[in-house]
Amino acid sequence: MKDDISHLLEEWDYKPGQVVARRLLSANGREIIQLRIDLGLLQMYTSGRPDGKRPFGKESLLEHFKDGLARHKKENGGDDSNFTLPPEDCMKLHQEALQYHHRYICLLQLDDFDSVLRDTQRNREAFDFVEEYAENDELAWSLQQFRPQLLMMETRATASHLLKLESFDAAIQAIEVGIQEIRQFFNDRSRSDLIEFSGEIQSLESWLEEVRDKKPMTAREQLEKDLAEAVRLEDYEKAARVRDAIKNLTST
Repeated sequence: MKDDISHLLEEWDYKPGQVVARRLLSANGREIIQLRIDLGLLQMYTSGRPDGKRPFGKESLLEHFKDGLARHKKENGGDDSNFTLPPEDCMKLHQEALQYHHRYICLLQLDDFDSVLRDTQRNREAFDFVEEYAENDELAWSLQQFRPQLLMMETRATASHLLKLESFDAAIQAIEVGIQEIRQFFNDRSRSDLIEFSGEIQSLESWLEEVRDKKPMTAREQLEKDLAEAVRLEDYEKAARVRDAIKNLTST
């Protein structure tokens, strides 16, 4: 009975379509994140490998395989041409990347943008590593197909941080760059047919419009809006005053 977590779930509602996460200290004093899911919860550490394990004494399997590559190159005069990742190793790296994926989704919800970027960068390295050394393209694509999702999360973390600082222009630019990077990903892999169906691009484009709408207008932009409205209403006296105000802004 002491292992039953029903009381925890009853006190913490699952909300469909939302990321419901919290951070707290575990019994061993390490900080953890809990993610509420429909049938229970996921728990992960906030640093290191999310499940807290150290495979082969390394922080992650990726680091273990990178060490294997380094040894291979040392033994072969710097040549890595015969180093490959078999299907089982690609699957292990895929499963590990999924752990980091779950964590950076939670970290974004918790506004820990630096840690989101730390984990997305780590998964970028994993994706690049598999793409470079997988036995075949099909194995490489098994991870690469998730890169657009990673790029979207990276873009959201970067732009959200800038919006917290009220740097609207920089945030808009970050979102535009993120959209372009996802488009480029599909084009580079001859999958441009997927661009119009990309949920990541659609999500970022929708967010981009929201950010543009919320961006405070400059004095000139407000006057230009007032001028257009005055002309539309045929209030030519007001339009003349607004034009004079615009000219005064230009001359100062």
